[in-house]
Amino acid sequence: MTPRRAFEIFLTAPPGLELVLKDEAQAAGFAKPKATPGGVRFRGHWPDVWRANLALRGAGRVLARVARFQAMHLDQLEARTREIGWTDLLRPDVPITVEATTRKSKIYHQGAAAERVARAIHEITGAPLEGDNPVRVQLRIEDNQCLLSLDTSGEPLHRRGQKPFVGKAPMRETLAALFLRQCGYTGTEPVLDPMCGSGTFLLEAAEIALGRAPGRDRPFAFERFANFDADAWKELAADQPDIETALHFHGSDRDAGAVAGARSNAATAGLGDLITISHHAVSDLERPEGPPGLVMVNPPYGTRIGERKQLFGLYGALGKTFAERFADWRVGLVTTDASLANATALPFTDPGPPVAHGGLRITLWQTGPLP
Repeated sequence: MTPRRAFEIFLTAPPGLELVLKDEAQAAGFAKPKATPGGVRFRGHWPDVWRANLALRGAGRVLARVARFQAMHLDQLEARTREIGWTDLLRPDVPITVEATTRKSKIYHQGAAAERVARAIHEITGAPLEGDNPVRVQLRIEDNQCLLSLDTSGEPLHRRGQKPFVGKAPMRETLAALFLRQCGYTGTEPVLDPMCGSGTFLLEAAEIALGRAPGRDRPFAFERFANFDADAWKELAADQPDIETALHFHGSDRDAGAVAGARSNAATAGLGDLITISHHAVSDLERPEGPPGLVMVNPPYGTRIGERKQLFGLYGALGKTFAERFADWRVGLVTTDASLANATALPFTDPGPPVAHGGLRITLWQTGPLP
């Protein structure tokens, strides 16, 4: 990897939503993104790495692919690692950690592989192998092919830095953003969440409508790389004025603690004027004034908060409320169980792919405009 040569950039995504993230990357102007198991890859330069971290809502991390090579034994792995221009990438005062996975390869001991790579990088750059907040170097060996990557994000990108309250069974912001995109949400219609929890869907939808960069309030690992250009980053990350919108976003929850937390999150994100959070049950839900939009809901799954058998009535009540009061609105519903989704009696189209979430596999069900 040289400063002027394009290299591969990899965006991690929940398996099943790679095509949705590819669509976001393409819409953001990244060159020829390609979906691949576990994420999206494209070729670019360091400013593309910075912008991906700053601007993409669905990516979990942004990895810079440093090198690919074949290695059949540990000595060869270490020798090839030493050929990489680490001093152009890593600073001698920033600690590193190496994480290794190996599969179907002659190098089978992950710990030994990580140790050899770490030793090589340390001896070349002087970067300490112990310390707080280290830069992560990822080594993946599969069929004797080695791939070395730098985690340019640091903390996972769902940690936007704007949501101090986290409720029960939270959904990551990145996953919520991908589900909104999967529903065709572009920021031009209102969103309502009748089981809003900490307000994740509402916060993501409102920020999309305002055109805000999701990474604007947090640091990134690449800021501690040797090749980081602080002036160029400052220009790229400069605050942009919000897009003007007349939309309003509505949430509710029967849990008073969740309502208070969601209101606090909206205020912290500077969205208190756009988001209204009410305290009531789904049966008391009313259609808000204004144009139709998208109902986005992540109800309990049974395996998550309540017993599954007790949830059929809840899902039935949800469906009845939407059908009776939300004509012309679309519905996006996330659940683990097709039977629960069908209990709503809503006219869902074919469900999306199952997506891993908190040890479960969840699926997005959506409708067109309700009659």
